Amino acid sequence: MFTGIVEERGHVVEITPLADDSARLRVAGPVVTADCAPGDSIAVNGVCLTAVTVDAGSFTADVMSETLRRSSLGALRVGDPVNLERPMAADGRFGGHIVQGHVDGRGRIRARHPSENWEVLEIHLPAELARYVVPKGSITVDGVSLTVVEVVDGPEPWFSVSLIPTTLAATTLGSRAVGDPVNLEVDVIAKYVERLLGGRE
Repeated sequence: MFTGIVEERGHVVEITPLADDSARLRVAGPVVTADCAPGDSIAVNGVCLTAVTVDAGSFTADVMSETLRRSSLGALRVGDPVNLERPMAADGRFGGHIVQGHVDGRGRIRARHPSENWEVLEIHLPAELARYVVPKGSITVDGVSLTVVEVVDGPEPWFSVSLIPTTLAATTLGSRAVGDPVNLEVDVIAKYVERLLGGRE
C-alpha cells in the first residue's frame, strides 16, 4: 500500500519491448532503490510495479500490455521524469491517503491556472469515474495524493486540484502541459461503499 507522498522524481533510462505487447522499463531512482530488492514494489506515476532487477541506483520492472493501455505508462519515452514511491512501512507515517497503485483510468490536463503561491490544475476524467470524486475528497494523480477542490459534471466531467510549490517542484505535475495524460486512482473507500450499498451503473 502507498500513500501518494512522492519520495523522488526519477527518470526512464531504457524501454525494452517484450512479447505480447508488454515492456520492461528501467528507471533511475537512487532514493527508492537504496533499500530495494528484486520482488519489491515501487509505484511509478501511481502504478504499482514489481522490481525485477536492482542495480546502481536503478531498477527494472515488467509492464503488462493491459497496464500500458490503461495507464499513461505506454506513452513514456526514455528521459521522461516519473514520480516514485516505495510502499509505506508498517511503522511509517500516513501522510497522504490509502493508495493501492491500481490505476482506475487516464485523465487529461484541461487547464493550468498559476498564481503567486500555488497553481490550480483542471483535469478531465472518464465519465465512469466522476461519481467517485467529491470536493474535499482525495484522489491520486500520477501517484500524487491530492485534495479535490471542485468537481464539474457533464459530458466531459473534470475536477480541479491546488498544487503547492513543494508539489510543483518535487513531482512531475509541475511540468505537465495542457493535453498531457495523467494516471488517476480514485479513493478506494468510495468504491467499497458503492459495492456495499448495491452499486449502480
